[in-house]
Amino acid sequence: QVQLVESPGGLVQPGGSLRLSCVDSGQTLDTYAVGWFRQAPGKEREGVSCVSTIESGGPTYYADSVKGRFTISRDNGKNTVYLQMNTLKPEDTAIYYCATIAWCDQSISEEVAGSWGQGTQVTVSS
Repeated sequence: QVQLVESPGGLVQPGGSLRLSCVDSGQTLDTYAVGWFRQAPGKEREGVSCVSTIESGGPTYYADSVKGRFTISRDNGKNTVYLQMNTLKPEDTAIYYCATIAWCDQSISEEVAGSWGQGTQVTVSS
């Protein structure tokens, strides 16, 4: 059974960096594509990035708003998916969620999400 837990977020100054991790306590994450999503106050949840399984070649996709600043990666040995966030902007402030997804493509759609983590707050502010 998949049980996802995100690492704590935090308060970061604009231009700063933060790495989120998503761990599956059920030890099965390597068999799933994984997506990161976020929901800002007053806005709908949106897809941020996703990574495919290693078996499918492990392609990654990013939303245009984070391309070049965020990097998703996975460590199957640690049953963990990471989201490295650099050059953070105030508009990156949101609750971030990881989720298993049926497939990873440019749409980064939550419609194909299965199990979700509890979410973690990231605030970018001076």
